[in-house]
Amino acid sequence: MPDINKIYPSISLRALEPEDVEVLFRWENDPEIWKVSNTIAPFSRYTLEKYIENSHLDIYQVKQLRMMIDVKESARKKIRPVGTIDLFDFDAFHNRAGIGILIGDKSDRKKGYASEALAQFIRYTFDTLQLHQLYCNIATDNHESIGLFTRNGFIICGEKKDWLKTFNGYKNEYILQLINSSDALYR
Repeated sequence: MPDINKIYPSISLRALEPEDVEVLFRWENDPEIWKVSNTIAPFSRYTLEKYIENSHLDIYQVKQLRMMIDVKESARKKIRPVGTIDLFDFDAFHNRAGIGILIGDKSDRKKGYASEALAQFIRYTFDTLQLHQLYCNIATDNHESIGLFTRNGFIICGEKKDWLKTFNGYKNEYILQLINSSDALYR
């Protein structure tokens, strides 16, 4: 298997910056994205500005962490954000957290950015935060996201029936899990 870092060396993860408010505003208020993020109300710029202002707070305090996914375009030598990756429901006692990823614009999807960002973030959560496990929740018909996470080592460990309400009725949702196999405490 080819080294993904050599294929996508231009992906980097970073903390939120004040200038990210406009791109977050656009992504967070896109009704197409709401379908997979369980969002039902728009975000104001003010709310997003406050979120960014507080994004420096410790994960142990706020129980979440968001990083921007940047891509360096070699042709123009320009760095631009293409998405976000999040930890949520951080549980310090059990050493676990939920994980979610977004590639904001359709034109940036299916280019491998999400896979490289997810691989980098998994390494960060296991090596730096020393988490024991990550989990995510994905609608059973979201084949692209299921493929992304399973290719990165997650396994489907359960299915919640009629879990997600949609305009067309209810959908089932998988829960996927990745356990840190190098976690010496649990060998």
